Amino acid sequence: MRGLLLVVACMAGLPAFADEGMWTFDNFPSSPVKLLYGADITPAWLDHVRLSTIRLTNCTASFVSPQGLILTNHHCVESCLAELSSKDKSLVELGYAAAGRGAELRCPAQLADVLVGSENVTDTISKAIAGLSDTAANDARKRTLTMLEQACEQESAKSRSGKLRCQVVTLYQGGEYFLYKYKRYDDLRLVFAPEADIASFGGDPDNFQYPRWSLDFSILRAYENDKPAVTPNYLQFNFDGPAVNQLVFVPGHPGSTARLQTRAQLEFERDLTLPITLMRASELRGRFIQFGSVNPADERIVQAPLNSLQNAIKVRRKELDALDSAALMTSKTEAEQKLRTAAHLSGSDPWREIESASARERELYLQYTFLEVGAGFNSGLFRDARLLVRGADERIKRNTDRLREFTEASLPLMQRELYARVPVYPELEVLTLSFSLERMREWLGPDDPVVRKLLAKESPQALATRLIAETKLDDADVRKQLWLGGKAAVDASLDPMIAVARAIDVDARARRKQYEDEVEAPIAAAALRIAAARFKSYGTNVYPDATFTLRLNYGTVQGWLEHGTAVQPFTYLGRAFERATGASPFRIPDSWMKVRAQLDMRTPFCISTTNDIVGGNSGSPLIDASGKIVGLMFDGNIHSIAGHYWFDAANNRAIAVHPAIIREALGKVYGMKALLTELNAQ
Repeated sequence: MRGLLLVVACMAGLPAFADEGMWTFDNFPSSPVKLLYGADITPAWLDHVRLSTIRLTNCTASFVSPQGLILTNHHCVESCLAELSSKDKSLVELGYAAAGRGAELRCPAQLADVLVGSENVTDTISKAIAGLSDTAANDARKRTLTMLEQACEQESAKSRSGKLRCQVVTLYQGGEYFLYKYKRYDDLRLVFAPEADIASFGGDPDNFQYPRWSLDFSILRAYENDKPAVTPNYLQFNFDGPAVNQLVFVPGHPGSTARLQTRAQLEFERDLTLPITLMRASELRGRFIQFGSVNPADERIVQAPLNSLQNAIKVRRKELDALDSAALMTSKTEAEQKLRTAAHLSGSDPWREIESASARERELYLQYTFLEVGAGFNSGLFRDARLLVRGADERIKRNTDRLREFTEASLPLMQRELYARVPVYPELEVLTLSFSLERMREWLGPDDPVVRKLLAKESPQALATRLIAETKLDDADVRKQLWLGGKAAVDASLDPMIAVARAIDVDARARRKQYEDEVEAPIAAAALRIAAARFKSYGTNVYPDATFTLRLNYGTVQGWLEHGTAVQPFTYLGRAFERATGASPFRIPDSWMKVRAQLDMRTPFCISTTNDIVGGNSGSPLIDASGKIVGLMFDGNIHSIAGHYWFDAANNRAIAVHPAIIREALGKVYGMKALLTELNAQ
């Protein structure tokens, strides 16, 4: 019952209570936390934690030494491990332990951002869109966001501390805008990663389950000017870990939630987005599994994308289950009506406006998804081709007139990805591209103009095979040459993948423009009115939806009741050996088996807490009230997946690696004595 009350409170925009909430650092509820738990969360504490927490490309991490040492999850560096691997040697499978700093391997495409400042720019955005139509306001908003980011980066470049990376963040569905300023580290090197068999022990069967025994941690190091970065703000370990019911915090970057979205928006996801995504993903999973069954080399190269896909399928399936809950949808309707009544809105009903825009979105969804989002062209080489084609066209425009992903603030990351020397596996590229072309033909129909343009004379398999065989975009030097050559070089290119990207770009841009004008713009305008109503009634006592920007959550170490049976908050090493079968995903690596007699089987392995986290929080430190690390977040239980839409306090649990098992592994299994010393573990 308490969980349902929390759901209703969240959807109504009422002040959150208990352990719910992904709070921005400028609006953390320090007073309620002190009242409830006696912890004094001061501005100095918040600043230190903020400056110690890192946003990676798709995860969170934290500095854990003054020499740039970074703690995060194994699955957060899996892309780096894969990029440093070959078809014959997989670092994902084997792990990596640097013998010294000279052996630390640079991750080709990984970046780290630390939030060093922020500024409320809501008034600037509001003035820019005042009095404009929905479409004009949407365009003006994007131009203003770009102007603010550009001015911020230009101004920071004049300072001694160096250029910052600036990003305007939308909060409360447009109710607030903040300009976030990041210090960026673009040289990250791999220090340590355990073998996949222990990092993801239990594999997909255990994913989003608890109890767990996954050693899901890895260590990187940030470098500046080819030397370890000096990082005075870092988090120290408490290797003893937390106690049952102890207050704990999670600073991190939750990816996205939809807790403040309207019922019409959730119904769109329930009826269209999630079912279609699941159908495509489930079939692709089968093809990945078949691909990997041919020989060990193919199994190695498909391992990382298969792991990611299986995780996504489980998430989407449980999200769909959540949206099929009639009781919770009814609660959403009641909450909307309560806010509508409290706000005394005049004029048109913004909830109805979103409902109308969502109806139009249903009509545009398939073409927009397959052409513009790229669901019809699932290939890393095609993505490179599109970046080159669009980049050539966009970079000759004024910065404020470009598509948002091609603004000057976005280009460094784009260039890094294009220039990165990463392995490309042609057979896997053919599989994913041919599959996505097949699905596009199936869903859009063989007579769709774009489908006819591409597949009038070739089958999806034949087209994919030819494109992958003939393109030169697998060569990083070719990609770099085309990018630096600009529009003239790209227009003159005869590369077949470039030709395909060019051939569909007019159609894809048209679908995008239609979507932005007829769906995005009216929803943004209506959401802004709802946000104003929510602020009028509740102020900022409600937290904003997650946006992959820095947040802080508090909770306690607790288990829960599953079908009347108590699930304890801690697991221990001995049970991992008891569950081992000798075959993946329940195989314990040889490195562990060799030292089994020296290991303490009573070592705590994983922790369950009430913290409110979602994807993007992976790699977040779990810290105590003194700011010390007492765990490393890596997952949630099966009930946590519904946290995308609402928080169930009774059952939603976050899962962390216990620091004691990290110390046990580094010291007794891997012999990383110097690393332990740097972590102040001895």
